[in-house]
Amino acid sequence: MPTTATHRSTAPAPPRGGARRALLATAAAGLALGGGLLGAGPAAAHDRLESTNPADGTTVATAPDAVVLTMSSPPLALGTLVRVTGPDGTVVSGGDPQIVDTDVSEPLTGPRPAGTYQVDWRITSSDGHPVSGTFSFTATGAAGSAETSPASPAPSTTSPAAGDSPGSSSPAVVDPSNPVASDGNGGLIVAGIAAVVVVGGIGGFIGYRRRQR
Repeated sequence: MPTTATHRSTAPAPPRGGARRALLATAAAGLALGGGLLGAGPAAAHDRLESTNPADGTTVATAPDAVVLTMSSPPLALGTLVRVTGPDGTVVSGGDPQIVDTDVSEPLTGPRPAGTYQVDWRITSSDGHPVSGTFSFTATGAAGSAETSPASPAPSTTSPAAGDSPGSSSPAVVDPSNPVASDGNGGLIVAGIAAVVVVGGIGGFIGYRRRQR
């Protein structure tokens, strides 16, 4: 009696209703997330540096009073910093950067000699993320305030009074051995003393005679 071979199918059984719905939901969420990431890519990009003044690698006549960085979007003031170093290593940037629209301006102060200047900057993008970089420029001449030597005192314009000789302001030399000659009033003082002595002597003599009588 012939035998009939039974062949069983090896194909996986279709998922049941609950498992199939979960699989479809997971696939839909993955597609939605991928599309969202692709759509948000350009919008999530940080701000970028558009230009600088002076431009990177350029040569100017003198170091300017300020350097200006122009961003692609208005940056945030918090965390924004611009540092400018002169050819001798001195930091010539001073004060906080000034932000106007998309421009970030950093003032330069003090003497600024000729040479190459380096600008290191860190700017906070409008999305809150910092971006940074560096550029340089060269000045062929010096700028800024130079140190000045103290002015010499002006000579005196006071002239001696009329009738005064150049030696009239010198102190008189006093001779202690000749008090009369050292002082114009010395003669009057001596004469007064002599008169007192004479009067006193006469009075004393008269009193003595009276006691004798």
